[in-house]
Parts: sequence; C-alpha cells; structure tokens
Amino acid sequence: MRWDNLSGDTEGGADGAAGPLALFGTGSVVTRTFDTPEFRGITFHEVRARSILNRVPGASRMPFEWTVNPYRGCSHACVYCFARKTHSYLDLDTGLGFDSQIVVKTNAAELLRKELASPRWTGAHVAMGTNVDCYQRAEGRYRLMPGIIGALRERANPFSILTKGTLILRDLPLLAGAARETEVGVCVSVGFTDAALWRTVEPGTPSPAARLGAVRALTEAGIGCGVLMAPVIPFLSDSPEQLRETVRAVAAAGAVSVTPLVLHLRPGAREWFTAWLERHHPRLVGRYQRMYAGGAYAPSWYQRRITRQVHEFAAEFGIGPARPAATRGGGRRQGPPGAAPEGPVQLALG
Repeated sequence: MRWDNLSGDTEGGADGAAGPLALFGTGSVVTRTFDTPEFRGITFHEVRARSILNRVPGASRMPFEWTVNPYRGCSHACVYCFARKTHSYLDLDTGLGFDSQIVVKTNAAELLRKELASPRWTGAHVAMGTNVDCYQRAEGRYRLMPGIIGALRERANPFSILTKGTLILRDLPLLAGAARETEVGVCVSVGFTDAALWRTVEPGTPSPAARLGAVRALTEAGIGCGVLMAPVIPFLSDSPEQLRETVRAVAAAGAVSVTPLVLHLRPGAREWFTAWLERHHPRLVGRYQRMYAGGAYAPSWYQRRITRQVHEFAAEFGIGPARPAATRGGGRRQGPPGAAPEGPVQLALG
C-alpha cells in the first residue's frame, strides 16, 4: 500500500498518512489518501463529512427532497454520467479524475444516525444512488451501506436505492428486514443489452446480464425491483429492435416496472461523452451536435417517441411503466440543522 501525504500544515500520523485537512476547500476533512493494489489506478480520499443528508435544490426536477451520497466520484466510469460535473466542485478532474479519485465519507452511517435523531427530522423519503452509485466497487471495501440501511431501518425511515451495482445482493437480507419496517424501493439501471456497447460506454459496471440477474434475485427475495432503462442512447441503442430486446430481457428478469430515460448531456458529461463519441463513433458527432443543439436534453418529440415505444413493448411483455423506485419521494419535510445541497442533484447513471 502506498500512502500519499497531503500538502498542508498538519503533521502526518505514525503510519505515514497525512493528518486531517479541509477537503479541497469544502467543509469535510480528509483523514487519509491512498492507493491499494486491489484497486489499481484508483485513489481513495477518506473523509469525515460534516453532514450526510443533502437537501435537493428547489429547482431540481426530482420528486424527492433528500439524498444520501456516501461516495463522490465513481469507478463505474460511465462516459455519460452527469455527476462528473460535481467533481469540479472539489477542484478534481471531471474525466479520468471522476473515474479514479473516489471520495469516501467514512463516517456516513454514524452521521446519518445522528441526523435522523434530530427533532427537526420528520421522516422524509431518502433517495440513494441519485448522484454516484452507492454500490460501486469501493463499497466492497468500505461497507458503508449496511450501516446506512441499518440507520434508516432503526427509524423506520422510507428510502430507495438506484444502482448498477450487483453488490446490492450482499445486503439483500438487510433490505428485506428494512422492508418489514418501512417503505423500501429498489431500482436497477439497465439501459440496453448490447454487450459491445456496454464494454465501451460503461466499462466499470457489471454487465447488463449481471444486473438483470440482480433484478431476478431481488424479486425472488420478495423485494419488488423496477428497472430504469437508462440511458437510451440515440443512434446506438434506440432502434425498435434494440428497445424491444431490452424490454423483453427486463420482463424475463421479473422486474415490476420499466421506465425509459433518454441520454442527457450536461456540462462535464457532455465534453467527456463527445470525446468518447469522436473515438468510437465519429460519424455520429454531427448528428449529436444537431440533436443536442438546444441544450442538455434530446428534443421532446424524440423523448416522447422512445417512451411510447418502450411502453408498448412493456405492455406486450406484461410489465407496466412506472416511476422508478429510486425516484419516489415522500412529502416535503424539514431536515436536520445544517443540511445543505452538495450541488445540482439529478439522476446520475454512472
């Protein structure tokens, strides 16, 4: 294990790790930064966060008001992930840096217990996996989610999880236990079944087949699992044949619902995705420039067409469209003292 000392005035510990420092100008505190052989190419920045319940900005389109994000940055390395922009708030690179510089809030569970116990907290729905994936590879090392799920269960606080990570199956007994105490929603993101496309556009994620296997396991355990069919990638995964095959596979996995979401390209993600497109599909660059000339979202007519087709295929295979579990929110509640947004919150698909 190689330890990297952080610059500053604090004294290093006996093990060679740096002492506490402010995290890139934010309120959190870095306790140590290091690389490990089993995560070659990835650097972890362990921090003790000051708050963990994050209030969604009022301008957000999301139907929930509170999120918990135990990690920042994501080794899933999805080239389209909108959350790339959030790394710039830490003065970190939104490209390779987002994929390999992972901030870990090591005190997430204890902090959540404290904030849920606040007399000002009245039990609002908490969404997880809406920024970066809480079941990315780092979770296998840090095991933050069992404590987080436990804290929510203790308060019978409703929550939901959106993930591409099959590691969620490790916590299946905990989720089943929580579901006996409160409302629990689980949604797995599977935008397409094309293995060749997956290897280049989502290189750090479990395969679509593995994710559908997780859907099947969750459903068989009695936890109704929806699929967020996201992103539908224009000109690469949006033909009627591709859409139908994906919905067929989702239905076969036993998903309770399927909800399509067309690729959106916000600043940070847009540049990284465009660079990927130039390398892998240069003939499509002009078509993307025209399709996204109006901003981050594909034209409304295109989104409506995709939604209609997916709904038709869902009806054919016997599953209904629904809002994904990870986007269901409770009422607008007041949160704990000091809670503040981390930055723009939308559904990240990385």
